[in-house]
Amino acid sequence: MSDYSEIEEMYLKRIFEVHVDTPDAIVRTTQLASLMDVSPASATEMIHRLTNRGMVTHVPYKGCRLSPLGFQYAARIKRREGLLQILLSEVIGFSGDVTAVACRMEHAIGDDLEAALDRLLGYPENAPDGTRIPMVERAVEPLGKGTLLPIGALPDGATATVDLILVSGVERVTIGAAGLAVGSTITNSGGVLTCDGSELEVSRPMSMRILARLISDVGG
Repeated sequence: MSDYSEIEEMYLKRIFEVHVDTPDAIVRTTQLASLMDVSPASATEMIHRLTNRGMVTHVPYKGCRLSPLGFQYAARIKRREGLLQILLSEVIGFSGDVTAVACRMEHAIGDDLEAALDRLLGYPENAPDGTRIPMVERAVEPLGKGTLLPIGALPDGATATVDLILVSGVERVTIGAAGLAVGSTITNSGGVLTCDGSELEVSRPMSMRILARLISDVGG
């Protein structure tokens, strides 16, 4: 992913976002300039640059659309954005501008880190705002014994042992009252979580901050 500059990746992502809503649409130069907050001349220059690199197809006097290669590349950028938004907002409880920070970080993530993050989050389908996380060239691997996951991302039928609790204050008191602690056994049965055999009721944000290790392979 490092062959392209951050600004080139941002252009590709913005074009991808338009294509998600209208796959066959030509993204007009003026529309792209507005999305990127640049002049039409700057957008035209970038369209030519990305056309020369095989990432977009230039439609003279109209705009451009992503090439198959560009679509795949842009989908991965968008996927990284969604994964980072989940990590920041749901796992570590970041209270700042999640969208802006994820946007900066997405350009620094390589393939291996993306795959590890995707696996950690349990291959989520949606970003926090409900946007679908692209599946294009997504390598979904079976989850092996010992894989660390938030209990909110445990696959149906999976059982795991709590390894790390990333909450404090009132939330930790709530978790303690529910009988959940490091070493507790968590099972997802049809979307219902149980802790050591008793039904566990925790909020989605809280469930993403309790990490547990699978006791057996899942999805193999």
